Amino acid sequence: MDDAMTAKLYTKKGDGGKTSLFSGRRAEKFDPRVAAVGDLDELSASIGLARVAYPPASELLRSAQRALYTISAIVSAEDRSVDMRFDETEVGALEIEIDRASAELPELREFIFPGEAEQSCRLHMARAVARRAERGISALTEPIPPESVLAYLNRLSDLLFVLARQADQSQGQSETILRA
Repeated sequence: MDDAMTAKLYTKKGDGGKTSLFSGRRAEKFDPRVAAVGDLDELSASIGLARVAYPPASELLRSAQRALYTISAIVSAEDRSVDMRFDETEVGALEIEIDRASAELPELREFIFPGEAEQSCRLHMARAVARRAERGISALTEPIPPESVLAYLNRLSDLLFVLARQADQSQGQSETILRA
């Protein structure tokens, strides 16, 4: 039998409450860097759910998942010398998509309740996870991830917001205004 077929998924190395970062450092599972990588993983999974629910944005959301994989490696590497290219062009690409989607929506001047249709609910959930991932990464200390990583996560949450609004609109749902 092929070695790849007999290799086991589990290593038992994490049973004691530690895990290995891409940098090679063993870290406690509650380490802020490990938590940040976990938030990024959860974000990618949330985007996967949204991608399946809202096919018009499938390729755009898959691209975001690829970017999150790179960001996870950067955060886990703990060393900016790692050859992971991630810069302002990634942020700019999201801004173009945000502007494109926003142009198709009515102007929003008030807060809205997240999601009226399942598609938009999934997108709003991914948006909330993106905000948490952004907070977790912004709290990291040495080495601090590149500014473009935080900017990307910020724009990604904005993109998920406009896509959620777009999903509601495509389902004929009107937005519910939040009144105090």
